[in-house]
Amino acid sequence: MKRAGMNRRALIKSAGTLAGVTAISGFLPEVAVASPKTEASSNSKGPSATVASDHQAVVETSAGKVRGYIRNGIFTFKGMPYGESAAGKGRFMPPTKVKPWTGLRSSMHYGYLAPQPVRHSWGDDEFAFVYDWDDGLQGEDCLCINVWSPGVNENKKRPVMVWLHGGGFYFGSSQELPSLDGENLSRRGDVVVASINHRLGILGYLNLAEYGADYAGSGNVGMLDIVLALEWVKENIGNFGGDPGNVTIFGQSGGGGKVNTIMAMPSAKGLFHRAITQSGSMLRARTPEKSAELTSAVLKELGLNGSRVSELNDIPFAKLVEVGVEVTRRPPSAPPDVRRMAETLGWGPVTDGKVLPQHPFDPEAPAISTQVQLMVGTVLNEFLTATGHPEYEAMTYEEVGKRVREVHGEQSEQIIQVFRKAHPSEKPFDILSLIMAALVRQGAVTQAERKAAQGAAPAYLYWFTRKSPVLDGRVRALHCMELPFCFNNIARCGNMTGGGAEAQKLADQVSDAWINFARKGNPNHSGLPNWPAFTAEKCPTMIFDAPCTVKDNPDTEERRAIPST
Repeated sequence: MKRAGMNRRALIKSAGTLAGVTAISGFLPEVAVASPKTEASSNSKGPSATVASDHQAVVETSAGKVRGYIRNGIFTFKGMPYGESAAGKGRFMPPTKVKPWTGLRSSMHYGYLAPQPVRHSWGDDEFAFVYDWDDGLQGEDCLCINVWSPGVNENKKRPVMVWLHGGGFYFGSSQELPSLDGENLSRRGDVVVASINHRLGILGYLNLAEYGADYAGSGNVGMLDIVLALEWVKENIGNFGGDPGNVTIFGQSGGGGKVNTIMAMPSAKGLFHRAITQSGSMLRARTPEKSAELTSAVLKELGLNGSRVSELNDIPFAKLVEVGVEVTRRPPSAPPDVRRMAETLGWGPVTDGKVLPQHPFDPEAPAISTQVQLMVGTVLNEFLTATGHPEYEAMTYEEVGKRVREVHGEQSEQIIQVFRKAHPSEKPFDILSLIMAALVRQGAVTQAERKAAQGAAPAYLYWFTRKSPVLDGRVRALHCMELPFCFNNIARCGNMTGGGAEAQKLADQVSDAWINFARKGNPNHSGLPNWPAFTAEKCPTMIFDAPCTVKDNPDTEERRAIPST
């Protein structure tokens, strides 16, 4: 029997969910930008019409005109470049703004995703069915942005929501899951939704600072890509119907780690105003010492020394990705601890004293984001479900004890007793799943506590507990389960959610909370019970389920039973 979440393959799977084709390949003759009246009339065939025309959905950006398409009344632009290619001499260097072009750039399909390891989870049929990944095409010309908007070129100022994808700094893209399409969220909330690709893994976080001043920011170029994308949003989103003065960044798993990191980066100050961290409360980044050890291992693996660092620019990116995996290969001792995501997975941002002066939320929340409102939460089961493992449903407490001891040692029996007392009707495997998800939940609570301690902008804490009925319920509330709900994409994600009226009702409640938070920094709306701002004393938590409820300290005893380190 395979051990859920505890072998190398399962860790990669978790990080990846943590996970003539490019949309930027074509140019068309230059045409005039359509007026708002002309654009509105383009949807005259009805709300389900798709309009793709050289004369519609055309917007002027700081680099030139782009042409998207209109689907169901939403203006959609994909694969627009916000930075130059990171290949060759651009490797390990801070990103640069995209060079201007003439004519009209076609932007109707997703661009390249960052080079990354192959997703081995395709070999697990049930996982592949549930997640329904779209892995796209890899390339170093991957600094691209997608935008969905109810209207363009009309001087409206809608809230802007910028999505940072998951994948633990290793994997993923803006298109990897069907839940991440921004059309429905844009329409429901009258908001502008954007998502981006950026450098990952060894190409985004190889710290070469000790080998020359030119490489000073190399350990964080993946994060600097995100900053450049936010600068693009500030400069351009007004023409796409958005308000550059009201930008919310949100991300899940590794994307949540990116949200937390951005909150601690001086170069990002003022580029966003609200933040949502979903199952990704990374509190600590990598230290310079650990980062330097990883760099030394890379150079040794490639047979290079410090005087030959520039030769890294000539190595095919697939080879670098392979080496990036090899030097971080080690048997994990437990499911991923998102609080130390960058440390656990190897590649990730480094506290270099300049780009990232401090750990994102350790020992306290970043002072430069004191005025940024925060929403943070997790899902019930996270990384450990019976997807792909129907035999887990018959697991005994003897097996639960063995697995918990592998993680928590001699404290395991006490931990199991606490969880069994709190959940007397749950079967053994569910108790194990809750125990293994507790560290993820604790990370979110700790982040909320540290944010609230600043006594300025509020924090709101949620817990998504709705279990999917798919595969006889074995999917449960697994990692990424809230995404179809917050993006209001139930119809696109039946494989994961099961679909239906009950799921759609919850999606309306969840997505409206995300929308209201983006609009005014408060997720409350008429479809939910009152959701108080977080306090450490009561730990008020919005429970997203059927029905939605608010509970104070819903799992305090269970979390206290789990060792904090």
